[in-house]
Amino acid sequence: MSALAIVAACACGGGGHGPLVRVTIPPHATMRVVSDSLARVGIIRHPRLFSLYASLRRTDRAIKAGTYLLHRDESWNMAIAALRGGKGIVDVVTIPEGFSLFQIEPLLVSRLGVPMDSVDAAVHDTTLLHQLDLPTPTLEGYLFPDTYVFARGTSARTAVTMMVKRFEQVWKPEWTARLDTIHLSRNDVMALAAIVEKEAKLPAERPVIAAVYMNRLKAGMLLQADPTVQYALGHHVARVFYKDLEVESPYNTYKHKGLPPGPIGSPGKPSIEAALYPANVPFEYFVAFPDGHHEFRKDLAAHEQAVAIARRAWDSVEVARRGDSSRAK
Repeated sequence: MSALAIVAACACGGGGHGPLVRVTIPPHATMRVVSDSLARVGIIRHPRLFSLYASLRRTDRAIKAGTYLLHRDESWNMAIAALRGGKGIVDVVTIPEGFSLFQIEPLLVSRLGVPMDSVDAAVHDTTLLHQLDLPTPTLEGYLFPDTYVFARGTSARTAVTMMVKRFEQVWKPEWTARLDTIHLSRNDVMALAAIVEKEAKLPAERPVIAAVYMNRLKAGMLLQADPTVQYALGHHVARVFYKDLEVESPYNTYKHKGLPPGPIGSPGKPSIEAALYPANVPFEYFVAFPDGHHEFRKDLAAHEQAVAIARRAWDSVEVARRGDSSRAK
């Protein structure tokens, strides 16, 4: 097929019936960059001819930057029209696992360009709270961590509803059946999963950490989970000090027995599964080491020995850090 025939076919052909794909056009991108970006995800097949065609139509300087959702094998005319008119521009929002509303809300404000008041109202939506049967005043923990693609102009309420819907899609029917076995409500599981999400640095340790807290619950012990204290403080602290343990909040598990009223962040699927299916281990204590792993112990005396070893390890890291800092000056 001649180049002229290809241009004619591609300019008017395609019906925009292929699957939707995402492509980002950076600000001030040349037509060559635009064409290569479109070809890379299959929106067009002949980037050089497309670039030439766009230049001949004098549309190469009218392209609007942004992230688009366009169809694969789109006709060139339709692709150009979309890029010139900004049709199909979307906002991509990624919610990392463990993020709390304190972190999610400004992210939505920034990415969607919506007012903070509207986001705050959305996470207090009574319809969604009733739908999820939550005892808490907000949807904390139920905005599922994932990457979302929102059409430009999406409202805060619509975005939050989509994120809750994603949570409900992830939650499996067999998980609901599991609740009776472990004698926890779904909100309890999510509260435990959020703690596990904050504590675990190594994926393999999630079920063991969940087991430690389950064992403490069964023994009537305080959970004494540092992440709940950080949440109660209302701001992140690198380390929890003794003075922090006195903060008055139902989320402070150093002062109040049992699980907190709800999640302290949005746990991912692996942490939810760990809370539902904790490891069958006898441990009731654990301590973190600088490399991210934890040492688990069954009794307090053995735990205190592990804590002493961990402190020496952390002190060594701090000494090394100070040495590196002084040499850099």
